[in-house]
Amino acid sequence: MIREMVKIDNDKCDGCGLCVPNCHEGALQIIDGKARLISDLMCDGLGACIGHCPQGAITIEKREAMPYDEIKVLKDNIIPAGKNVLKAHLEHLHEHGETEYLNEALNFLKSENINIPDYKAVKLCSSGGCPGSAIKEIKRESDDSVNAETPSELTQWPVQLHLANPAATYFKNADLLVAADCTAFTIGNFHSKYLKGKKLVIACPKLDSNQDVYLRKIKALIDQAEINTLTVMIMEVPCCGGLVQLVKNAVNDSKRKVPVKLIIVGIEGVIKKNEWI
Repeated sequence: MIREMVKIDNDKCDGCGLCVPNCHEGALQIIDGKARLISDLMCDGLGACIGHCPQGAITIEKREAMPYDEIKVLKDNIIPAGKNVLKAHLEHLHEHGETEYLNEALNFLKSENINIPDYKAVKLCSSGGCPGSAIKEIKRESDDSVNAETPSELTQWPVQLHLANPAATYFKNADLLVAADCTAFTIGNFHSKYLKGKKLVIACPKLDSNQDVYLRKIKALIDQAEINTLTVMIMEVPCCGGLVQLVKNAVNDSKRKVPVKLIIVGIEGVIKKNEWI
């Protein structure tokens, strides 16, 4: 599949690092004095880093990048860039819990007799990507004890739609809940009844900016992650209707079709509507 990806001009890049904190997915790092794209998997191609490059070294190009091919990325991009970039790539896969791709990479490196660097000493904000937006899958264990806290049903991080990466493996074939920010604070059984068994992204249709990014990400979740179902949960207030319209537009623009359920929450914390649309 052809999609938009970041491209870095090594001749123009002076290694200033201004692009790094503006890549929410942590796909950019400064290595050997240059900005490097260390993971096609984590680059969403939206170009948030471009405006922060004073040298104009970052552009967006259309190229073959999905479905993600770990071996191709290693051979074409990572290994030719040197051992430090390889180390950073393995660290990135390890940090983001991409065990399947990490094992694939390690097996390939062993088969090619390529030295495997120590990749588990993961660097955080200083090397690229804040831990607050690092992709993680959360494993939950049931706790039936009387004194236990009400358990969370959240099984992935991050949840804010601007930070969500449709290429994360936990979105693949998932049931997705797109929730307006206020809903979880309004309805008491949000986790146990509505989030359980689903992956979550949250957004505010009134206050969030760059909502065209939301449209593109939901489309990618439908077409690339091939989500199974999509539930949109909003408040009964008029401004929340924008989130429903955004989801409808994404579904209409997508190649695949998915069942969509609408849940409307009243400000008193009761469900006003719960139906497939």
